[in-house]
Amino acid sequence: MARLDAWMTPRLAQVEAALSRWVGVDAPVRLGDAMRYAVLDGGKRLRPMLVLAASEAVGGHAQAALRAACAVELIHAYSLVHDDLPCMDNDVLRRGKPTVHVQFGEAGAMLAGDALQALAFELLVPGDGSVAPAIQAQLCRLLAGAAGSQGMAGGQAIDLASVGRSLDETQLRRMHRLKTGALLQCSVEMGAACALAPVAADVLAALRDYGAALGLAFQVVDDILDATADSATLGKTAGKDAAADKPTYVSLLGLEAARCEAAQLLALALAALDRVPHAPALGPALDTQVLRALARMVVERDY
Repeated sequence: MARLDAWMTPRLAQVEAALSRWVGVDAPVRLGDAMRYAVLDGGKRLRPMLVLAASEAVGGHAQAALRAACAVELIHAYSLVHDDLPCMDNDVLRRGKPTVHVQFGEAGAMLAGDALQALAFELLVPGDGSVAPAIQAQLCRLLAGAAGSQGMAGGQAIDLASVGRSLDETQLRRMHRLKTGALLQCSVEMGAACALAPVAADVLAALRDYGAALGLAFQVVDDILDATADSATLGKTAGKDAAADKPTYVSLLGLEAARCEAAQLLALALAALDRVPHAPALGPALDTQVLRALARMVVERDY
């Protein structure tokens, strides 16, 4: 953990500084304030860290990776703003402070989310020649797919349609692979897409499998924390899934079985990385230690 902290500290500072430079600066004042309120001064920044860790593992383009890291965080932030609206989850607490619609009104929150989504893609296509067009296109394709109907938005649609219904484990897993897992998996894939030299297909497949297992593990742990932690610890309303009669891993499997599921998913994520040094087309071994530490952090977290 000490090594992970040493790795994360400068990179978190880099991401925070970039977000502060880019978010809401030229927007009309009330909109810009809402955008910055939604993004800055809060959040674990897991998705940006996954982008940077995967990029470094494959020898990625540093500027492309930083832009990708910020872009995926903006998509995540926009999704939280919209998810918290009264027409969706109707939540009043996020990251330890009032949600955006409580602070800026529903229309202000809707516009802030829309603007953050647009800015995410703007960041991926700088006009200064700093990022190769092929990398720009690949990053946009990956992020759009993870955010759209076959990813995060599709998962949220299933979630809203599942209130008060019983889902089996296969249905619940599909919902969470889309709603939460797709963007986390995409973060790993976007980092790999920043590579300056071609990455072998078997390495990309291993990184993709790692991201998929980690994305689902994150949601399982989220369900566990929603059932066991308090609002002050989480920085958001605890117990809201049960109160809203939403299906979760805890409600479906029970608390101990959900914990076992999280541990098994962690093992799958780490096993996927075990394939990387032995990939036939790899050449020099990639350093996946940070990715391993991030996976453990996800499963062992308490907020």
